[in-house]
Amino acid sequence: MPKITPNLWFDTQGEEAAEFYVSIFPNSKITNVLYYGEAGPGPAGSVLTVDFELDGQPYTAINGGPEFTFDEAVSLLINCADQEEVDYYWSALLADGGQESQCGWLKDKYGMSWQVVPTGLDELIGDSDPARSQRAMKAMLGMVKIDLAALRAAADGR
Repeated sequence: MPKITPNLWFDTQGEEAAEFYVSIFPNSKITNVLYYGEAGPGPAGSVLTVDFELDGQPYTAINGGPEFTFDEAVSLLINCADQEEVDYYWSALLADGGQESQCGWLKDKYGMSWQVVPTGLDELIGDSDPARSQRAMKAMLGMVKIDLAALRAAADGR
């Protein structure tokens, strides 16, 4: 089966964004940078694409111009092991101009949407006890950054 690589469209900040992302995630690196030639359409010598990996997952950033921008229809989900990881990624991705949203969603300074979610959220929201599940869901809907301890407390009726 062929590998599927998400291709992220930027105006001109693809390399800057890739450097930002690889600085946040462990086991990450930039693997290749291609430049526009004389044929364009970008200025000769400027960055065309940046191939990079985030913890082994390949991505490509393309500097394609201002025609397309990110929106919430596509987001990258970070499955965090615990609250400490949630706090780390939340803070790192909001750095230098990111925007908080709700229910664990944020936009980084480049406009990319992320879901920062702790392990255990699915079990709480999908609990077989409907009352417990609904209490957890109601609590989550009132959160910006997910607080797993508060969700557990809500699910337990505390």
